[in-house]
Amino acid sequence: MDTIASIFTDTYWSPYIVGIGIGVLSWLSFLISGKPIATSTSFAQTGGIIENFITGGKADERPYYKKIKLKINWQWMLVVGVVLGSFLSAIISGDFKVGVWVPSLWASAFGDSAVLRVLVALAGGVILGFGARFAGGCTSGHGISGTLQLAVSSWVSAIFFFVGGIITAHFIYLVIA
Repeated sequence: MDTIASIFTDTYWSPYIVGIGIGVLSWLSFLISGKPIATSTSFAQTGGIIENFITGGKADERPYYKKIKLKINWQWMLVVGVVLGSFLSAIISGDFKVGVWVPSLWASAFGDSAVLRVLVALAGGVILGFGARFAGGCTSGHGISGTLQLAVSSWVSAIFFFVGGIITAHFIYLVIA
């Protein structure tokens, strides 16, 4: 018989339970901070903080960084929590494997080079980051927080997140491979 503690060792969770959890987290985010769950601004803030470190504080003078305020805030810590939580979840569930950097679908299409996989993932992340800043939000900002507020711009963004993902996957696995 499963216990409540056994959910921490499960490799897969019910999408319904996870959806409810994200909804509760969104509600708490608005209640406690008055702000929606979002993460892409944290990456821009990090870039500005690094630029400040290198240039001696010149990034603070840029209009964009004046707008988003270069500071480590709760949304920045959310990003850290997602990374640490994912790592801990993989360890606790027994799903973490050292040296498995290339999924089998990728390996069958492009070979088993971990360097190529990491470089492509990095390039994709950079492109995604620019897109998120261009769109004024990321999948969590638009796809979760914006859609639950019924913002039309967020619904349009979320639809195009899926359309873009489908087209990209089709292109990568059916055209290139």
